[in-house]
Amino acid sequence: QVQLVESGGGLGQAGGSLRLSCVASGCTLSSYAMGWFRLALGKERDFVAAISWSGSITYYADSVKGRFTVSRDNAKNTVYLQMNSLKPDDTAVYYCAAGGVVSLRQYEYNYWGQGTQVTVSS
Repeated sequence: QVQLVESGGGLGQAGGSLRLSCVASGCTLSSYAMGWFRLALGKERDFVAAISWSGSITYYADSVKGRFTVSRDNAKNTVYLQMNSLKPDDTAVYYCAAGGVVSLRQYEYNYWGQGTQVTVSS
């Protein structure tokens, strides 16, 4: 059974950086496209970034483009989200997800982690 576990969240300062990790078990990560989504208080869960199984294709939400970078290390079964130039609006629970195709759409992802809280103070 595929399990995804996020880590690296916490309290960050505006203008600072955090790096999230998502470790997969029960599968070979290279078989999956991976996505990052976030859920802010009072809002719907939104797309953040996605990466193809090989890492050759990446997508970003306009709100994070140029600030966040998604990457993966298939040998370590791990996907990363490097978050730079943090803003208070980035405060949310961040989820990683695995699916068959690289996509912005949540329904394309079959497996989800439990999420990690990111809080950015001004």
